[in-house]
Amino acid sequence: MTFRDNLFAGKVALVVGGTGGIGAAIADIFATLGAVVTVTGATDEEVNAVRDGADFRCRDAVALDVRDGESIAALIGDLPRLDILVNCAGVIRRDAEHDADVFAEVVDINLNGTMRLCGAARERLKAARGAIVNTASMLAYHGGARVPAYSASKGGVAQLTKSLAIAYAADGVRVNAVAPGWVRTALTQTLQNDSERSTAILARTPQGRWAEPADIAGAVVFLCSPAARFVTGVVLPVDGGYLAM
Repeated sequence: MTFRDNLFAGKVALVVGGTGGIGAAIADIFATLGAVVTVTGATDEEVNAVRDGADFRCRDAVALDVRDGESIAALIGDLPRLDILVNCAGVIRRDAEHDADVFAEVVDINLNGTMRLCGAARERLKAARGAIVNTASMLAYHGGARVPAYSASKGGVAQLTKSLAIAYAADGVRVNAVAPGWVRTALTQTLQNDSERSTAILARTPQGRWAEPADIAGAVVFLCSPAARFVTGVVLPVDGGYLAM
């Protein structure tokens, strides 16, 4: 642990998409650092499994469809306050994204969903002078032949982050994003299992390894901490040097 253990004592955090992968690591570290954390997942089965887990440190886990504005508003309205919003919900549909309907669905979840959460949370965050961290990707910088919707949505998240940072600054709300490199999660399992693709990724990553979800979580903690009080509108690569090559 590299942060003071009560860094977020008295703070309330919502981690959307916090039931697995990077989101779960983010939620866990915020809870460990004293925050009251609610996480969301896509289905009741998913959130029930997380809530019943022995290592679950959060206040609650709830099912949320980020395409449903009314459900988003209800969830945010039920929180006692809101200091931190982390948007990690996302999907990828390799190859199928060339279909227009699939493309639209992926963008609606990854990009429009992020905007719905930010807009719904704005007034609560204003009251707390809080922070938002969105999740971009290396594919915000590079195209992806098999994932045009995912790439477009993450490029959109990067630009949305910059735009909302400007729009929300007068409210005292900071808006940043992380752009994870290649992380060991279920979302990248196909790439991890492809020895040729994995070798190419590692060859271009100066640190020579896949990231762990906790590597991304540490950057999110920094962006939400007082140490980053003059940081807004940043899309922070957390990539082991991948973009430097």
